[in-house]
Amino acid sequence: MKKKQLAAFALGISLCFGLLAGCGKQEEEPDTQVTELPVIMQDTETIEEQESVPEGQARSYLTGEWIDEELAGKRPIALMIENTLVCLPQYGINNADIIYECPVEGGISRLLGIYQNYSGMEQIGNVRSSRPYYLYFAKEYDAIYVHAGGSIEAYNLLDAGFINDIDAIKGGGASEFFRTNEHKKPHNLYISSQNIDNALNTLGYEMDLREGYEGHFTFAKDDETVQMPDAADAAVVSLYYVNPKPWFVYNEEDGLYYRYEFGSKQVDAINGEQVAVKNIIIEECSISYYDESKGYLNIDITSGGSGKYITDGKCIDITWEKESDTAPTRYYDKAGNEIVLNQGKTWVAVTQDTYSDRNEIYATLEDYESSK
Repeated sequence: MKKKQLAAFALGISLCFGLLAGCGKQEEEPDTQVTELPVIMQDTETIEEQESVPEGQARSYLTGEWIDEELAGKRPIALMIENTLVCLPQYGINNADIIYECPVEGGISRLLGIYQNYSGMEQIGNVRSSRPYYLYFAKEYDAIYVHAGGSIEAYNLLDAGFINDIDAIKGGGASEFFRTNEHKKPHNLYISSQNIDNALNTLGYEMDLREGYEGHFTFAKDDETVQMPDAADAAVVSLYYVNPKPWFVYNEEDGLYYRYEFGSKQVDAINGEQVAVKNIIIEECSISYYDESKGYLNIDITSGGSGKYITDGKCIDITWEKESDTAPTRYYDKAGNEIVLNQGKTWVAVTQDTYSDRNEIYATLEDYESSK
């Protein structure tokens, strides 16, 4: 509502109050003086503070940035990505808005990429099998899950209809995956943007976000950055995963953390650009085994725990909670306030809580290099 309209509204209210006051006392002149209405003026200030929405756009639930409004209302794709030396480089990893990294059996890690916009890619992956904790993360975003098979525990959820999925092993979308000659099986399985759309048409899933969906994170406003008093410097973040031994290095020029693993830059095969994100969340979880003889991990992603939030060269301690299996994971600072993320891509590193001291945060690049 414009200020002139509000002023007219305020005048109307004043006149009404004056007329009511005069009822039953005809000898008195009605009070038509316009009085100050602080509540209405407060409303004016609130209206003026509302952000201007670019035409045809809406906030991305995944990054907090402006994107096409129709795209913003669509369900994202959650795609399983292998992360071993023999499969590198991965295709389309830089198109993911959020990446989850979790340990799997044998000391390796595996990635789950959450894509709001997966269009225009002829090759994505490689695609690997599911574990149950990835299904729970994908469900938090109302995503459609893309994978190639899975553990027994994962299939217990999939067969029960826990989440809409596109599976390379069985189901209506299996024929849409393809293999290349650049790696040996099982490290050479991919899917394309067009083939994802083909599978979705075949399977007939609802593509709009579920009614009432409110998103996962809270993001800083445009042209603002997250303020974290008492934060520690964080120029390098070294994560404890046995096989990839990954680390991130902060670039002050663009405010991004650049990813390294297996002793080198992690790059996207599509354009050769290094993987980089704005936010890093370390989520420490209790980890056991479903069956130690088979090595499948049982990662507790519901009971809550500790962690770190890292952005703009700074790091704070956080805690995390999850109200139910399908509820979004919430992250809180030491004062108990839900953290606000800077706009941009986010990397969520799920690590074992008993090894939390092996996740190293270095104040400077020199500190990191001297530690090696």
